[in-house]
Amino acid sequence: MSERVVLYSRQGCHLCDEGRGVVQAVCAELDVLWTEVDIDADPELKERYGDEVPVVAVDGETVAFWRIEPTLLASALAKHDAD
Repeated sequence: MSERVVLYSRQGCHLCDEGRGVVQAVCAELDVLWTEVDIDADPELKERYGDEVPVVAVDGETVAFWRIEPTLLASALAKHDAD
C-alpha cells in the first residue's frame, strides 16, 4: 500500500510544522498512510510550489496549501474513497 497523502514542505517553515501536525493527526485517525517531501531537495518541486508550502496532495491531487484544515483534509480523503 502506498501513501495517499503527500505533504510538500521545507525546513524552517512554521506553517509546514503546523500542517505536519494536522496531516499526522487526520491520517492517524483515518488510518491513512502519508509521506513528507522537502521541496528544497528537488529544483522542480521548488519551482512548482515556491512559497505556497505547505501543500497537501491526496491521491496526486492538490487539496490545500498554506493553512491545512483538518476537516478539509478528511473530506478530501472521503471524496477520493468514494470515487
